[in-house]
Amino acid sequence: MMMKRIGLIASMTLLAGCATIPAPRVTPAAQAQALIPGSYEQNNIFAKIIRGEASAARVYEDDAVVAFMDIQPVERGHVLVISKTSKARNLLEIDLADLDKIMAVARRVGQAQMKALGANGFSIEQNNAYGQTVFHLHVHVIPRYRGQPWGEKGGPRQTVEQLTPDAERIKAELPAN
Repeated sequence: MMMKRIGLIASMTLLAGCATIPAPRVTPAAQAQALIPGSYEQNNIFAKIIRGEASAARVYEDDAVVAFMDIQPVERGHVLVISKTSKARNLLEIDLADLDKIMAVARRVGQAQMKALGANGFSIEQNNAYGQTVFHLHVHVIPRYRGQPWGEKGGPRQTVEQLTPDAERIKAELPAN
């Protein structure tokens, strides 16, 4: 009994100590560069989508975030969510305020996918260097359907026109902020 109490007190003290240490808002640039070398490419496909130079089947857009259909979806209704203002290539470089905005939209998109497409749930994926093909931080919101194998790699490439009907369905079911 005494050992359980000591363990509980130690755990509570550790957790309390962690709660008082503020998380860094951004990894220092030199540290991020040491881990994932390179620089932001202004002409990546996501930057072009943000600027309107490339088309996408958009699901959501505001001043800070845009969400659009993945052209090589893992599952029907696969959406990417990106910051329109951040030039972060990965999780180490993004300001947490920008990440909060992305994740809030990802949550809403997942809810809409379940309602609009009858998905049984959804998964969130975010790659950092390994597995990343576009070096503009993006979050995958992948609807999951009971009975489907767990896919991780994109399927056949689809056109914006092919993706637009599901984009419109998802958009129509987005919950309010």
